[in-house]
Amino acid sequence: MTFFSFFRDALFIFSVVFIWLMLLYQFFLTVGGLLFWRKERARPKKGLFCEEAKLPLVSILIPARNEALVIEGLLERLAQQDYPQEKMEIIVVNDGSTDATGEIVMGWKHKNKVNLRLVNIPLEESGRGKGAALNRGLKFSQGEVVAVYDADNLPEKDSLRKLVLELISQPSLAAVTGLFRAYNRHRNLLTRLINLESIAFQWIIQAGRNFFLKIAFLAGTNYVIRREVLETLRGWDEKALTEDTELTLRIYELGWRVKFLPSAVTWEQEPEKLTTWFRQRTRWARGNNELILRQMKNIFRRRISLTSLEMANLFYLYYFFVLAIIISDVYFILSATGLVNLRLPGSYFELWILAFSLFVLEILVALAMEKEDSWLNFFLALLAYFSYTKLWALVVLRSFFEDFVRRKEKIWVKTDRFPESAYRQRLSYLGRQNESSHEE
Repeated sequence: MTFFSFFRDALFIFSVVFIWLMLLYQFFLTVGGLLFWRKERARPKKGLFCEEAKLPLVSILIPARNEALVIEGLLERLAQQDYPQEKMEIIVVNDGSTDATGEIVMGWKHKNKVNLRLVNIPLEESGRGKGAALNRGLKFSQGEVVAVYDADNLPEKDSLRKLVLELISQPSLAAVTGLFRAYNRHRNLLTRLINLESIAFQWIIQAGRNFFLKIAFLAGTNYVIRREVLETLRGWDEKALTEDTELTLRIYELGWRVKFLPSAVTWEQEPEKLTTWFRQRTRWARGNNELILRQMKNIFRRRISLTSLEMANLFYLYYFFVLAIIISDVYFILSATGLVNLRLPGSYFELWILAFSLFVLEILVALAMEKEDSWLNFFLALLAYFSYTKLWALVVLRSFFEDFVRRKEKIWVKTDRFPESAYRQRLSYLGRQNESSHEE
């Protein structure tokens, strides 16, 4: 055997082994997600009634940078929350918007009797990221519980109440994060694929980790956190591109916990253009690169924890699993064109069929928990394996190139919004449908 053939075969074995290690872990989490779903359905429902005197004051922080297209919808939904209005304060942080965001917020305030404050960040101090905007808003807040919603969100009317009641019922909890859904998921093929991804992430990764490891990560929106925890941690990291994940890690380092509460639902707008999706996901990937490196540097300086193991898993996902996927795809193309002829013994085609089947099965299990296991979504899951997952590999490669080759400056890039008026009637229907599904 020549060195070339040995190297070629070794690369192929590497890709098979590392792909299957991740597949087995994902299957493990899928089982955990299913058990978590059953546990959540079976446990006695916490009554939404609570003496108003016992409910804490909640400060709702909304970071808003050029959110004129969506901000009014969120404010309307917050005004309809099943939570005492006198126990809510809404703080919109206008982060140097150059559109009509500030005017829309003030116009809405004058028409509605709500406790709302607009905090304007001067243009020369703006654009420093979501963490900086949240820290600015925190300085003007008074609530013992802080809630965070992105400007494109439309939470169901009982979402905030459920999150707060869960938080105050368990002293060990620092924060509770809810479920997010895409209200524009039927808009085009991309939003349909994003919908599959978000459901799978929450009901496999979030729910699976919550069941087996007792950990959950903040999703960046639709969550509540104790003020004392934020003050102890000195707020959000203003340099982090993924401020939610970074905050979660520090929460666990203090010995607190985060709970995933899927019955608290918000609807959000997902990217409708591939360029928007690519920029958003690249920011996420670059933020995770930063956290991985930070965690790896400190891994030998402190005791091993479940969150450090999860960051090690993220390291594996980004730097080994994605590489294995790329190698596998290259070998598939070269073999199909006859440029490479592998003579390794083994049932590799059968292994590929099994891996493909596991991928689709896991997505269908997650979809079933949200009652979206339709034939259309089945075919979309088949398509996602050959398209959407490959786009994620490109995102990881791009983030690696920008961070470690170009060493590009890390700048928080806001996700573009799309006009939402066309979705109003559909959203109202989807909200009622989702609410009834969680009550069953």
